[in-house]
Amino acid sequence: MKKPFFNNKRGANGQVNSDISSESKLIQKGTLFYLTTTLPYVNAPLHMGHALEFVRADTIARYKKLLGFDVYFNTGTDEHGLKIFEKAKENNLSAQEFVDIGFETFKEQLKMFGVIDDIHFIRTTDKNHEKAAQEFWVRVKDNGYIYKKTYEAKYCVGCESEKTDSELVEDECPLHLGLELKIINEENYFFKYSEFRDELLSLYENNKNFIIPEFRFNEIKKFVEGGLQDFSISRLKEKMPWGIAVPGDDSQVMYVWFDALVNYVSTLGWPTRMENFDKYWVNGNPTQYCGKDNTRFQGAMWQAMLMAAELPNSHQIVVNGFITGDGGIRMSKTLGNVIDPRDIVKEYGTDALRYFLLREVSSFEDSPFTIERFKDAYNSGLANGLGNLSSRILTLSEKYLPAGNAELGESISVYDESISKEFLGYLEEFDIKKAIDFVWDKIQDLDKTIAETSPFKVVKIDEQKGKEMIADLVLNLNKITQMLIPLLPETAQKISELIKENKKPENPLFLRKE
Repeated sequence: MKKPFFNNKRGANGQVNSDISSESKLIQKGTLFYLTTTLPYVNAPLHMGHALEFVRADTIARYKKLLGFDVYFNTGTDEHGLKIFEKAKENNLSAQEFVDIGFETFKEQLKMFGVIDDIHFIRTTDKNHEKAAQEFWVRVKDNGYIYKKTYEAKYCVGCESEKTDSELVEDECPLHLGLELKIINEENYFFKYSEFRDELLSLYENNKNFIIPEFRFNEIKKFVEGGLQDFSISRLKEKMPWGIAVPGDDSQVMYVWFDALVNYVSTLGWPTRMENFDKYWVNGNPTQYCGKDNTRFQGAMWQAMLMAAELPNSHQIVVNGFITGDGGIRMSKTLGNVIDPRDIVKEYGTDALRYFLLREVSSFEDSPFTIERFKDAYNSGLANGLGNLSSRILTLSEKYLPAGNAELGESISVYDESISKEFLGYLEEFDIKKAIDFVWDKIQDLDKTIAETSPFKVVKIDEQKGKEMIADLVLNLNKITQMLIPLLPETAQKISELIKENKKPENPLFLRKE
């Protein structure tokens, strides 16, 4: 038999009590942790790339909570800018009506992705956020980093950002092919981004893991080393009225990115609730998840803005790759390769979506999502894997172990350092794919143990020995279940309850799909 996950002290009738200390040395009670996603626009339902970011951030938030951290998990909606303004007009709604509807849709989708209930929501149309953005502007301006000038630039509404010729493909944004670029020619306020090259490089030098993964960090360092250009941070109100008013100039509204990035501190109550800000931003190792198309905004622009306002920088930026169609082709409605995460959840369930995004998608590189790949992963990993294993073990347990054997489902902490240093290490490095692969290795090991030892045969020949073997299987299944809590929370809860009740599932945890 393979080496057990941990040592067990056995009682009568095969009952098992875990010999694990209740307080792991790795658990730091009372430690603070601040985690935020980027804010999606409310102009359309969340897509698979959004689902990836939210599921991964949720996994880390749940993991930190299990370690005893005081976690502030932030997300919300970006509700200003030209993209929102134009979409509202298309729907014959006021901009405020449009974003109110979009925000409710956003919250409902987060529930579908299994995101924890105590997440904090920020809307960039919140009055407190608007006041914070204006105060941030004033501080940056007073520090000498904002000026006004006339300029002309090409602007992608899809990205809500200016584009240089070198960034375009046949005069189109490569991320929004077919979307006509806007030409901006007006007098706006500018942020002195160019003055922060050396400060940013110093930040990177002093924080070796500031951006994960390393190859994304190298991209940002190379970008900043090449020199930075000042960028526009306002728009003429007469052309684009849907934005936060520039302090002291009613003719201008803030550029959507300058406004939206401030959410990471405004959600904490800055600048009025400084106790909360100090608690989580100053002392909570603020960590930000984003997609690779947001790396410059999060890893350089936002950091320069914080420096200009004399606020502490972020602690870490974690960057996801893209979800693509088959063959690495970017998902596009035009190409017909878009898969709606809501459809997946409706047919297969929340944890099936989470499983694919966490295990079948690279932690940091681009990865394809096709229905064929999804079904294969679902059947092999969930229906035939975890689901079948759980049913086999719990069927044996219900038949041969005493009812009310709750000890098998209690007193087990997956975070004891003698059990899962490797698993913990992967999550600490935000390499969630390796963490969930580690769990599935344990699932396969347990399957192999059953095949090699045949406890269902042994128990008929030597009842005591057979019961001990079955109790070990249940205890090891519970160990797997504890590791699944941040990954597949609904499934972990179901299995945990079945273990405590000593019952086999009435229906398959994951019904095989043809």
